[in-house]
Amino acid sequence: MAAAIFLLDQALKYVVVHVLDLDRVREIDVLDPWLNLRMAWNQGMNFGLFASDVDTTRWVLIAIAFAVCLWVAIWVGRAKPRRFAQLSAGMLIGGALGNVVDRFLYGAVADFLNMSLPGWQNPFSFNVADIAIFLGAIGLVLMPPEKKPEPKKRRAPAKPRASKPAATVAAATSGPDHDAEQAEFLLEDPAPSTRRDGNGKTS
Repeated sequence: MAAAIFLLDQALKYVVVHVLDLDRVREIDVLDPWLNLRMAWNQGMNFGLFASDVDTTRWVLIAIAFAVCLWVAIWVGRAKPRRFAQLSAGMLIGGALGNVVDRFLYGAVADFLNMSLPGWQNPFSFNVADIAIFLGAIGLVLMPPEKKPEPKKRRAPAKPRASKPAATVAAATSGPDHDAEQAEFLLEDPAPSTRRDGNGKTS
């Protein structure tokens, strides 16, 4: 996205300044008053803010633009934000670098787009880079928050099966059924009995 914005901005500026010769003509009506070409050399920031003829301002703005681009690029590389934030960052970087090239080549930024209303003339001009910087900054400020991944739930270890206590085993082997089986066994296999006769002999 940054490369696309940068190339589009520089291509339009080349056509306007060198092909249409807007720097000499100054004004070209396209769709009056909604959209016209009005040449303006901006020595300040976006949309003509903080314009100054002092050459020091030019280099300060170049340094600020490079610092912002570097900071945003590092943030994108480390944070790995969503696609929306990456596109916004690309627009901001591409637009800022486009205006930096103007300051190197011409000493000021080439602004040529002018939008007005019936009965109201907008005194300011802007360019594609200004639009990209504005939209990119708004996109980074208003980007939707990222959803944090839910922590994985750990499974509780399986509880070992408890062995049956002796009382349970005894209860299982007792009861009316078990007692009936023992009584039936005693009836079927009675123990031999001993008798004593009058002489004291056992039979």
